[in-house]
Amino acid sequence: MGHLIDTLAAHAADARWDALPVDVQTQARRVLLDTLGVMLAGSRRAEVARLRERLLGISAGDTASVATAAVPFAAPTTAALLNGIAARSIELCEGHRLVSCQAAAQVLPAALATGEASGRSGREMLTALVVGYDIAVRLGAGLQARPLAHQNGQTALLGAAAAAAKLRGLDAAGIGAALRIAAPLVMVPSYTLTAAGATALNVAGGMSNHQGLLAAELAAAGFTGGPDSIEESLAHLVGDGFDPEPVTEALGTRWEITRNHFRVRACCNPIYASLDAIELALAELDHPPAAMIDRIEVDTYRFASLMRAQSPVNDFAARYSLPHAAAAIVLLGHAGNAAFAPEYLADPRFVALRERIRVGEDPALSAEVPVHKPGRTTVVLTDGRRATHTVRSARGDFNAPLPEAALRAKFRSLAGEVLPEKRVRALESAIDRAHDWPGAGDWAVSLRA
Repeated sequence: MGHLIDTLAAHAADARWDALPVDVQTQARRVLLDTLGVMLAGSRRAEVARLRERLLGISAGDTASVATAAVPFAAPTTAALLNGIAARSIELCEGHRLVSCQAAAQVLPAALATGEASGRSGREMLTALVVGYDIAVRLGAGLQARPLAHQNGQTALLGAAAAAAKLRGLDAAGIGAALRIAAPLVMVPSYTLTAAGATALNVAGGMSNHQGLLAAELAAAGFTGGPDSIEESLAHLVGDGFDPEPVTEALGTRWEITRNHFRVRACCNPIYASLDAIELALAELDHPPAAMIDRIEVDTYRFASLMRAQSPVNDFAARYSLPHAAAAIVLLGHAGNAAFAPEYLADPRFVALRERIRVGEDPALSAEVPVHKPGRTTVVLTDGRRATHTVRSARGDFNAPLPEAALRAKFRSLAGEVLPEKRVRALESAIDRAHDWPGAGDWAVSLRA
């Protein structure tokens, strides 16, 4: 099946910015804006900041920018790793709506670092993002993932390799070599890490960028991979099967970056529809105080129903707890990044309300996946009043698009956690002109200026 990878590699090699449809170009800039905002906010997490301090002390050949307030330089692989971990750390990175793949967080940092170090332009970097995203999702569509395997470090790593190889100046054969070299570097982190609050899960997302960039350098140096190494890896080593049919479906006419979802809450996306339904029910009941809520009953599809921890062990685990996110909506009015601060875990108001939130599976809703990722919620008050709402397509996915104003408000809020308003506005303005950047690192130039 090696011809399949050759087809994808040629698709990547042939892509040019001016040949991309206007809606794809626009979406690429939107994904860049969203991911850089998430990356900056994620850089503030304590473990990310400490890792940055350690790794920057041993870097050499520092030619790529690291997303944080000071915007230091690092070696490209180090910058890709750190920025990828930051982008994954607060559960606000975008993802594909139909395939389990958080492509932007696991492709863009590699594209930014390689593009900056290689002297590529903004439009070349954006084009590499689009094709890397495309390859990551398409290979993900063919992968039959194992039940416990988290998407971090899987097919997105292959997308990062394609993006980095394109920016490295490799032709179709070279991009194909980078993809095949990357196959044995693919990782299989477990979903059990989420309930355990293990932030090591985010390292796999960062390693997608690091290993993808490394694979491109290995290909440029003359390393080779097996002709069927990707198919073998995904079918037998990483996953439980691989179907080549969806990989090239509408290749070159349907760009997967346009079928994404943007997150508006700092928690795992499968619970979004249930949270939308809770907001609708609360609005119908005139936003009752927590003391008036007798219970909240949530029925959803199987995977989302597993995210029901009522006593999350830390703030990262809370991002995978539907009861905590729901309690935040009731008590704080939102489930943004601040709603998962450590002080809320033991807050008596949160503890009491989480215990009154039941989450279960409805097989009928499970049958709607992946066309929909639905949730049905009933809020019952102490006076007997109740409201029930069902949401099938969560706000933010391509079936219910996030308005431009909301996307920009999200960016300004997250970037504003790190930068003063003047620098936030400068970065936002620079991203709007990313296709005209002389250099792929001009996002950082605007901040350093």
